Amino acid sequence: MHPPVSVILPILNEERDLAECISAILQQNYPAELEVILALGPSTDRTDEIAKALATKDSRIKLVANPSGKTAVGLNLAIAAASHEIICRIDGHAEISNSYIKIAVEIMQETGAVNVGGLMHAEAKSGFPAVVARAMRSRIGVGASKFHTGGVAGESDTVYLGTFSKSAIVKVGGFNEKYIRAQDWELNHRLRLNGGIIWFDPRLVVTYRPRDTFAKLAKQYFEYGRWRRAVTREHKGTVNYRYLAPPTALIINTLSVVLGVAVNSIFFIPILIYLISIIIAGLIAGKSIYEKISLASVFITMHMAWGFGFLTSPRNLIK
Repeated sequence: MHPPVSVILPILNEERDLAECISAILQQNYPAELEVILALGPSTDRTDEIAKALATKDSRIKLVANPSGKTAVGLNLAIAAASHEIICRIDGHAEISNSYIKIAVEIMQETGAVNVGGLMHAEAKSGFPAVVARAMRSRIGVGASKFHTGGVAGESDTVYLGTFSKSAIVKVGGFNEKYIRAQDWELNHRLRLNGGIIWFDPRLVVTYRPRDTFAKLAKQYFEYGRWRRAVTREHKGTVNYRYLAPPTALIINTLSVVLGVAVNSIFFIPILIYLISIIIAGLIAGKSIYEKISLASVFITMHMAWGFGFLTSPRNLIK
Protein backbone atom coordinates (compact mmCIF):
# COMPACT_ATOMS: atom_id res chain seq x y z
CA MET A 1 0.00 0.00 0.00
CA HIS A 2 1.30 3.44 -0.91
CA PRO A 3 0.61 6.24 1.62
CA PRO A 4 -0.10 9.85 0.59
CA VAL A 5 2.98 12.06 0.26
CA SER A 6 3.69 15.75 0.84
CA VAL A 7 6.37 17.10 -1.48
CA ILE A 8 8.09 20.20 -0.09
CA LEU A 9 10.27 22.72 -1.91
CA PRO A 10 12.07 25.79 -0.51
CA ILE A 11 11.88 28.27 -3.38
CA LEU A 12 13.94 31.38 -4.14
CA ASN A 13 14.61 32.84 -7.61
CA GLU A 14 13.63 29.71 -9.52
CA GLU A 15 11.98 31.46 -12.48
CA ARG A 16 13.90 29.40 -15.06
CA ASP A 17 13.18 25.90 -13.71
CA LEU A 18 10.14 26.04 -11.41
CA ALA A 19 7.38 25.18 -13.89
CA GLU A 20 9.29 22.21 -15.31
CA CYS A 21 10.21 20.99 -11.83
CA ILE A 22 6.60 21.09 -10.57
CA SER A 23 5.38 19.42 -13.77
CA ALA A 24 7.78 16.51 -13.17
CA ILE A 25 6.48 16.12 -9.60
CA LEU A 26 2.80 16.18 -10.59
CA GLN A 27 3.42 13.62 -13.34
CA GLN A 28 4.92 11.03 -10.98
CA ASN A 29 3.57 7.52 -11.49
CA TYR A 30 2.71 7.38 -7.80
CA PRO A 31 -0.53 5.49 -7.06
CA ALA A 32 -1.63 7.62 -4.11
CA GLU A 33 -2.32 11.23 -3.22
CA LEU A 34 0.38 13.89 -3.66
CA GLU A 35 0.40 17.45 -2.40
CA VAL A 36 3.10 19.98 -3.29
CA ILE A 37 4.03 22.73 -0.84
CA LEU A 38 6.15 25.64 -2.04
CA ALA A 39 7.82 27.74 0.67
CA LEU A 40 8.29 31.01 -1.20
CA GLY A 41 11.24 33.21 -0.26
CA PRO A 42 11.60 36.88 -1.30
CA SER A 43 12.49 36.24 -4.95
CA THR A 44 13.56 39.10 -7.19
CA ASP A 45 12.43 37.46 -10.44
CA ARG A 46 9.06 36.08 -11.64
CA THR A 47 9.13 33.06 -9.30
CA ASP A 48 6.14 34.14 -7.16
CA GLU A 49 4.06 34.93 -10.23
CA ILE A 50 4.79 31.52 -11.73
CA ALA A 51 4.09 29.76 -8.42
CA LYS A 52 0.71 31.48 -8.02
CA ALA A 53 -0.27 30.58 -11.58
CA LEU A 54 0.66 26.94 -10.97
CA ALA A 55 -1.34 26.84 -7.72
CA THR A 56 -4.37 28.36 -9.45
CA LYS A 57 -4.31 25.62 -12.09
CA ASP A 58 -3.81 22.70 -9.68
CA SER A 59 -5.35 22.45 -6.22
CA ARG A 60 -2.63 20.00 -5.11
CA ILE A 61 -0.18 22.91 -4.94
CA LYS A 62 -0.06 24.93 -1.72
CA LEU A 63 1.94 28.13 -1.16
CA VAL A 64 3.43 29.25 2.15
CA ALA A 65 5.39 32.45 2.72
CA ASN A 66 9.02 32.33 3.84
CA PRO A 67 9.99 35.99 4.29
CA SER A 68 13.44 35.07 5.62
CA GLY A 69 14.43 33.32 2.40
CA LYS A 70 16.46 30.83 4.43
CA THR A 71 16.31 27.23 3.27
CA ALA A 72 15.96 25.66 6.73
CA VAL A 73 13.18 28.07 7.70
CA GLY A 74 11.33 27.39 4.46
CA LEU A 75 11.61 23.64 4.95
CA ASN A 76 10.23 23.86 8.49
CA LEU A 77 7.31 26.03 7.33
CA ALA A 78 6.51 23.56 4.56
CA ILE A 79 6.73 20.59 6.94
CA ALA A 80 4.35 22.33 9.36
CA ALA A 81 1.88 22.84 6.50
CA ALA A 82 2.20 19.26 5.25
CA SER A 83 -0.87 17.06 5.60
CA HIS A 84 0.89 13.70 5.33
CA GLU A 85 3.40 11.60 7.28
CA ILE A 86 5.73 11.03 4.32
CA ILE A 87 7.68 14.15 3.34
CA CYS A 88 9.63 14.23 0.08
CA ARG A 89 12.03 17.14 -0.29
CA ILE A 90 12.80 18.40 -3.79
CA ASP A 91 14.66 21.56 -4.89
CA GLY A 92 13.14 24.00 -7.35
CA HIS A 93 15.80 23.35 -9.98
CA ALA A 94 15.98 19.57 -9.51
CA GLU A 95 15.16 17.00 -12.16
CA ILE A 96 13.73 13.64 -11.04
CA SER A 97 12.45 10.57 -12.87
CA ASN A 98 8.71 9.85 -12.90
CA SER A 99 9.22 6.89 -10.54
CA TYR A 100 11.37 8.75 -7.99
CA ILE A 101 8.73 9.15 -5.26
CA LYS A 102 7.36 5.62 -5.71
CA ILE A 103 10.82 4.07 -5.34
CA ALA A 104 11.66 6.27 -2.34
CA VAL A 105 8.49 5.33 -0.45
CA GLU A 106 8.97 1.64 -1.19
CA ILE A 107 12.55 1.81 0.13
CA MET A 108 11.29 3.47 3.32
CA GLN A 109 8.76 0.68 3.80
CA GLU A 110 11.33 -2.05 3.13
CA THR A 111 14.10 -0.66 5.35
CA GLY A 112 12.25 1.17 8.12
CA ALA A 113 14.48 4.21 7.46
CA VAL A 114 13.40 7.66 8.61
CA ASN A 115 15.09 9.25 5.58
CA VAL A 116 16.04 7.78 2.21
CA GLY A 117 17.88 9.47 -0.63
CA GLY A 118 20.24 8.83 -3.47
CA LEU A 119 22.56 10.42 -5.97
CA MET A 120 23.16 14.12 -6.49
CA HIS A 121 24.01 13.50 -10.13
CA ALA A 122 25.88 16.56 -11.42
CA GLU A 123 25.28 16.91 -15.14
CA ALA A 124 25.80 19.50 -17.87
CA LYS A 125 25.96 19.20 -21.64
CA SER A 126 29.06 21.21 -22.41
CA GLY A 127 31.54 23.92 -21.43
CA PHE A 128 32.72 24.77 -17.94
CA PRO A 129 29.62 23.32 -16.15
CA ALA A 130 30.33 19.94 -17.78
CA VAL A 131 33.87 20.00 -16.34
CA VAL A 132 32.52 20.84 -12.89
CA ALA A 133 29.97 18.02 -13.21
CA ARG A 134 32.78 15.58 -13.99
CA ALA A 135 34.74 16.82 -10.97
CA MET A 136 31.69 16.51 -8.69
CA ARG A 137 31.26 12.87 -9.72
CA SER A 138 34.92 12.11 -9.02
CA ARG A 139 36.50 10.92 -5.76
CA ILE A 140 39.36 13.32 -6.46
CA GLY A 141 36.90 16.20 -6.41
CA VAL A 142 34.55 15.28 -3.56
CA GLY A 143 36.09 12.30 -1.77
CA ALA A 144 34.34 9.03 -0.99
CA SER A 145 30.86 10.51 -0.66
CA LYS A 146 28.28 8.00 -1.90
CA PHE A 147 25.64 10.59 -2.73
CA HIS A 148 28.13 12.20 -5.16
CA THR A 149 30.00 9.24 -6.58
CA GLY A 150 27.60 6.33 -6.08
CA GLY A 151 27.85 3.02 -4.28
CA VAL A 152 25.77 0.12 -3.02
CA ALA A 153 22.52 0.67 -1.17
CA GLY A 154 22.80 0.78 2.61
CA GLU A 155 22.91 2.90 5.74
CA SER A 156 24.64 6.26 5.38
CA ASP A 157 25.58 9.35 7.39
CA THR A 158 23.59 11.55 5.04
CA VAL A 159 21.87 11.58 1.65
CA TYR A 160 20.98 14.20 -0.95
CA LEU A 161 17.61 15.90 -0.34
CA GLY A 162 15.61 12.97 1.07
CA THR A 163 12.21 11.40 1.67
CA PHE A 164 11.47 11.63 5.39
CA SER A 165 9.16 10.52 8.13
CA LYS A 166 7.46 13.73 9.31
CA SER A 167 7.07 12.46 12.87
CA ALA A 168 10.82 11.67 13.03
CA ILE A 169 11.72 15.17 11.88
CA VAL A 170 9.31 16.79 14.34
CA LYS A 171 10.63 14.61 17.17
CA VAL A 172 14.19 15.95 16.77
CA GLY A 173 13.06 19.56 16.36
CA GLY A 174 13.06 19.96 12.58
CA PHE A 175 15.77 21.57 10.51
CA ASN A 176 18.16 23.75 12.50
CA GLU A 177 17.37 27.27 11.32
CA LYS A 178 20.78 28.57 12.41
CA TYR A 179 22.37 26.74 9.48
CA ILE A 180 22.54 28.50 6.12
CA ARG A 181 24.25 25.44 4.63
CA ALA A 182 24.86 21.86 5.81
CA GLN A 183 21.38 21.77 7.34
CA ASP A 184 20.70 18.40 5.68
CA TRP A 185 23.78 16.75 7.19
CA GLU A 186 23.08 18.30 10.59
CA LEU A 187 19.47 17.06 10.62
CA ASN A 188 20.49 13.57 9.51
CA HIS A 189 23.04 13.49 12.32
CA ARG A 190 20.34 14.22 14.90
CA LEU A 191 18.00 11.67 13.31
CA ARG A 192 20.73 9.02 13.65
CA LEU A 193 21.44 10.03 17.26
CA ASN A 194 17.74 9.48 17.92
CA GLY A 195 17.98 5.91 16.60
CA GLY A 196 16.77 6.57 13.06
CA ILE A 197 18.22 4.95 9.94
CA ILE A 198 19.40 7.10 7.03
CA TRP A 199 19.39 5.00 3.85
CA PHE A 200 21.22 5.59 0.58
CA ASP A 201 20.01 3.95 -2.64
CA PRO A 202 21.63 4.70 -6.02
CA ARG A 203 18.30 4.21 -7.82
CA LEU A 204 17.19 7.59 -6.46
CA VAL A 205 18.87 9.95 -8.90
CA VAL A 206 18.40 13.73 -8.79
CA THR A 207 19.98 15.68 -11.63
CA TYR A 208 21.97 18.67 -10.37
CA ARG A 209 23.13 21.58 -12.56
CA PRO A 210 26.61 22.81 -11.52
CA ARG A 211 27.89 26.39 -11.26
CA ASP A 212 28.95 27.99 -14.54
CA THR A 213 31.97 30.10 -13.49
CA PHE A 214 35.11 29.68 -11.39
CA ALA A 215 33.95 32.48 -9.08
CA LYS A 216 30.59 30.85 -8.38
CA LEU A 217 32.23 27.45 -7.86
CA ALA A 218 34.80 28.89 -5.45
CA LYS A 219 32.09 30.69 -3.46
CA GLN A 220 30.00 27.51 -3.29
CA TYR A 221 32.85 25.38 -1.94
CA PHE A 222 34.05 28.12 0.41
CA GLU A 223 30.57 28.12 1.97
CA TYR A 224 30.55 24.33 2.13
CA GLY A 225 33.83 24.38 4.05
CA ARG A 226 32.91 27.07 6.54
CA TRP A 227 29.55 25.50 7.39
CA ARG A 228 31.02 22.02 7.67
CA ARG A 229 33.38 23.46 10.30
CA ALA A 230 30.35 24.86 12.11
CA VAL A 231 28.79 21.38 12.20
CA THR A 232 31.95 19.84 13.66
CA ARG A 233 32.02 22.49 16.40
CA GLU A 234 28.42 21.91 17.42
CA HIS A 235 28.55 18.13 17.11
CA LYS A 236 31.84 16.96 18.55
CA GLY A 237 33.36 13.86 17.02
CA THR A 238 31.67 14.23 13.62
CA VAL A 239 34.77 15.35 11.72
CA ASN A 240 36.47 12.72 9.55
CA TYR A 241 39.53 12.48 7.32
CA ARG A 242 37.57 13.44 4.20
CA TYR A 243 36.65 16.80 5.76
CA LEU A 244 40.22 17.41 6.92
CA ALA A 245 41.86 16.67 3.56
CA PRO A 246 41.19 20.06 1.86
CA PRO A 247 42.34 22.28 4.78
CA THR A 248 45.40 20.05 5.27
CA ALA A 249 46.27 20.33 1.58
CA LEU A 250 45.84 24.12 1.73
CA ILE A 251 48.14 24.44 4.75
CA ILE A 252 50.83 22.17 3.27
CA ASN A 253 50.74 23.88 -0.13
CA THR A 254 50.89 27.35 1.40
CA LEU A 255 53.84 26.43 3.61
CA SER A 256 55.51 24.81 0.61
CA VAL A 257 55.33 28.03 -1.42
CA VAL A 258 56.36 30.32 1.45
CA LEU A 259 59.30 28.17 2.54
CA GLY A 260 60.30 27.52 -1.06
CA VAL A 261 60.56 31.26 -1.70
CA ALA A 262 62.00 32.28 1.66
CA VAL A 263 64.28 29.36 2.60
CA ASN A 264 65.17 26.82 -0.08
CA SER A 265 63.66 25.59 -3.34
CA ILE A 266 63.54 22.05 -1.95
CA PHE A 267 60.42 23.11 -0.03
CA PHE A 268 58.57 23.42 -3.35
CA ILE A 269 58.43 19.62 -3.53
CA PRO A 270 55.09 19.16 -1.67
CA ILE A 271 53.17 21.58 -3.88
CA LEU A 272 54.77 20.15 -7.00
CA ILE A 273 53.67 16.67 -5.95
CA TYR A 274 50.13 17.96 -5.35
CA LEU A 275 49.95 19.76 -8.70
CA ILE A 276 51.37 16.85 -10.67
CA SER A 277 48.97 14.43 -8.97
CA ILE A 278 45.98 16.66 -9.72
CA ILE A 279 47.02 17.12 -13.35
CA ILE A 280 47.38 13.35 -13.81
CA ALA A 281 44.01 12.78 -12.12
CA GLY A 282 42.40 15.29 -14.50
CA LEU A 283 43.93 13.60 -17.53
CA ILE A 284 42.59 10.23 -16.37
CA ALA A 285 39.12 11.42 -15.32
CA GLY A 286 38.47 13.74 -18.26
CA LYS A 287 36.60 12.32 -21.25
CA SER A 288 37.16 15.10 -23.79
CA ILE A 289 40.32 17.08 -24.51
CA TYR A 290 38.70 20.15 -22.95
CA GLU A 291 37.88 18.24 -19.76
CA LYS A 292 41.36 16.75 -19.52
CA ILE A 293 42.89 20.23 -19.80
CA SER A 294 40.43 21.94 -17.45
CA LEU A 295 39.79 19.42 -14.69
CA ALA A 296 42.98 20.15 -12.74
CA SER A 297 42.01 23.80 -12.25
CA VAL A 298 38.50 22.81 -11.17
CA PHE A 299 39.81 20.22 -8.69
CA ILE A 300 42.21 22.80 -7.22
CA THR A 301 39.44 25.41 -6.92
CA MET A 302 37.16 22.97 -5.09
CA HIS A 303 39.91 21.76 -2.72
CA MET A 304 41.41 25.14 -1.86
CA ALA A 305 38.10 27.03 -1.54
CA TRP A 306 36.65 24.30 0.72
CA GLY A 307 39.84 24.23 2.79
CA PHE A 308 39.96 28.01 3.14
CA GLY A 309 36.32 28.12 4.18
CA PHE A 310 36.94 25.42 6.79
CA LEU A 311 40.02 27.12 8.23
CA THR A 312 38.51 30.63 8.36
CA SER A 313 35.05 29.63 9.61
CA PRO A 314 34.31 32.02 12.52
CA ARG A 315 33.20 30.64 15.87
CA ASN A 316 30.20 32.97 15.88
CA LEU A 317 28.98 31.76 12.46
CA ILE A 318 26.06 30.05 14.20
CA LYS A 319 24.27 32.66 16.27
